[in-house]
Amino acid sequence: MARYSLSSPALSLSLAGIFGDGGSAERGSGSGGGVSLKEEALETIYSENSGLGKSRSEDDCEIVAEGERRSIDQIEDDDDENSFENRKRKRYHRHTPEQIRVMEALFKECPHPDEKQRVQLSNKLGLNPRQVKFWFQNRRTQIKAIQERHENSILKTEIEKLREENQAMREVIKGATCLSCGVATSNDDSMTNNADHEHKLRIENARLKAEVEKLRTIVENHPPGLSPKASSHSSGTELESKSSLDFHAGSFGLEKTRILDAANRAMDELHKMATHKERLWIKSYETGREILNYDEYMKECLGNHNTSVMQAKKSIEASRESAIIFVDLPWLIQSFMDANQWKELFPCLVSKAATLDFICNGDGPNKHGAAQLMFAEIQMLTPLVPSREVYFVRYCKQLSANQWGIVDVSVDKVDDNIDASLSKCRKRPSGCIIEDKSNGHCKVTWVEHLECQKNTVHSLYRTIVTSGLAFGAEHWISTLQQQCERLVFFVATNIPNNDSSGVSTLVARKSILKLAQRMTCNFSRAVGASSHNSWSKITGKTGAEVRVASRKNLNDPGEPLGTILSAVSCVWFPVSHKVLFDFLRDENRRKEWDIMSIGFTMKSVVNLAKGQDHGNAVTAMATTTADNAHSSWMLQDSSTNAFQSMVVYSCVDSNGMQSVMSGCDSSNITVLPSGFSILPDGLESRPSVISSSAEGGAGRGSLLTTAFQVLISNSPTAKLDLDSMESVNALISCTVENIRRCLQCDD
Repeated sequence: MARYSLSSPALSLSLAGIFGDGGSAERGSGSGGGVSLKEEALETIYSENSGLGKSRSEDDCEIVAEGERRSIDQIEDDDDENSFENRKRKRYHRHTPEQIRVMEALFKECPHPDEKQRVQLSNKLGLNPRQVKFWFQNRRTQIKAIQERHENSILKTEIEKLREENQAMREVIKGATCLSCGVATSNDDSMTNNADHEHKLRIENARLKAEVEKLRTIVENHPPGLSPKASSHSSGTELESKSSLDFHAGSFGLEKTRILDAANRAMDELHKMATHKERLWIKSYETGREILNYDEYMKECLGNHNTSVMQAKKSIEASRESAIIFVDLPWLIQSFMDANQWKELFPCLVSKAATLDFICNGDGPNKHGAAQLMFAEIQMLTPLVPSREVYFVRYCKQLSANQWGIVDVSVDKVDDNIDASLSKCRKRPSGCIIEDKSNGHCKVTWVEHLECQKNTVHSLYRTIVTSGLAFGAEHWISTLQQQCERLVFFVATNIPNNDSSGVSTLVARKSILKLAQRMTCNFSRAVGASSHNSWSKITGKTGAEVRVASRKNLNDPGEPLGTILSAVSCVWFPVSHKVLFDFLRDENRRKEWDIMSIGFTMKSVVNLAKGQDHGNAVTAMATTTADNAHSSWMLQDSSTNAFQSMVVYSCVDSNGMQSVMSGCDSSNITVLPSGFSILPDGLESRPSVISSSAEGGAGRGSLLTTAFQVLISNSPTAKLDLDSMESVNALISCTVENIRRCLQCDD
């Protein structure tokens, strides 16, 4: 009401009396004909404002206004005293309760009566038609004003809530701290440190844009006059059986036939690289590994089609390796053609995997002719080596009666919506040739051929990355061989007792092995340089670099709920990775390096083999105090192959461990793993290193990644403070120094 200007004292007095007797009379006579809840609420508001001086009805107010709006001619005609008194008495005439009741009843049914209705109502009530007109007009104005005041009240409440939320967000931003120094940072500073998150969003945005374009094309290709709903009813099963490429010019802008032609050419090249031994591959006298002869490669595989193989800004990595795998060929093919199963086969290498589009579904259970567009993020178990993101087409083809090929190849211009700067790594024809050897055995020949942008790598990992070992065929084939052995031991029913001690049933054995595998996968995700993690660098107690990252667990029952801190340190040791692995997995020597086990006695209760090598095992150790009471359990998963070794462990609740050992489901058992990853340093030709230990004179060094995960708060909104970083920093530094001292390694 503040926006209306009250220029006349008489009019102001009349407006002050709007919420007076009229409202009271209406309440007293409002029993007619079904009043709505909204109108009852409005009448209640009228009654709250009815104490402003003397009561007047709405028509009285309007009559006063009408009296002031009279023309000059009317004033001259009414110049005698009697007519003035009559007008004065008329101005302050009050409607009777019966008149108000009748007009109110009509107002509820028709707020805007026409002239005929007003005349009929005035004759019935003995009023002037103008009085009836102004009564309805003022009634509508009164309700509108009250509604506006009510809406303004609601808006004010919402504004206050928004102000409170805004203030809370500003406080959170002001309280943000830098992971490196703990100093409060501004919003701009935090945004500048968010490049990894932005990189991830750009990739996701590009993928979504491509999906939108495909769906838009599908909609445009609906027959005219046929609604999408009708189309789905008429050909629903047909649409499901077809690839989206049947409605699109091609997958991500390419024609289907062109993709299949490129995949077949890649398969031919892969077969040549996997089977040709002379001239194409040269064996190194220093390392014993095969090196691709690019002159012969260009003649044999490329001909004269591509003369720009080597580029100044590109690094070419090529490697080949073969091994016997203990698994059936159909199962292996199915695992490669399913993105989730393929990721589970390589938990230490593949941090992300997704199938973006199915180009061809293939024939039969062995997926002959199947082709699909995929995305993968490949990592090492260290934050010091950037992960590699690659888009490629995966194609499966039967080459002979007992031989199959699976090839990965990056196709040029895979998607116009994807920023070219994101494709820093592309696959030349890579993959494997699988030969069925019967009796559940397969011979797999793996070829890895990559083209990556040259970038700076940390000095510790420069040799192993630039030599092609880090992401080469040996790494892939060794991991595949190890994982397939684990699966064989997982389903086996004839395990010797000495390889399966501490459990009485096969169900319990499977439950423990499943928990150990989940623990190792969790460790792999937390250690690598994947976009899952955002690492910051701090200086360790011994001067070594320590990377820290935090994450929040809100609903995953497999790990503790709250804020989790991950800390990783990478160092070089002048001993072979086998020596280092045997030392770290030995529970009898654990006290020599694990400061958390001081004051406890560890006894191995369960020992389960998961591979032919004795180093591939799962161990459950009970920690006992002086009174021989089992206070807690430690589950350890140790894995080793020709390229990489790992020791992963985690504390497990006593009740949870007992339930797993009895065969119960382990999916809800909480674990927060820590551990070690051990790699060769890639310097096979290194001379004898300086070491006072006889074990250290093997001529090869190791790269040790030490990682700890700590729950710093049960609250997901907790902030990372300096005390937590100092504690985990001291823990890593002390552990590394203990290992160095026990192995008698000189700096």
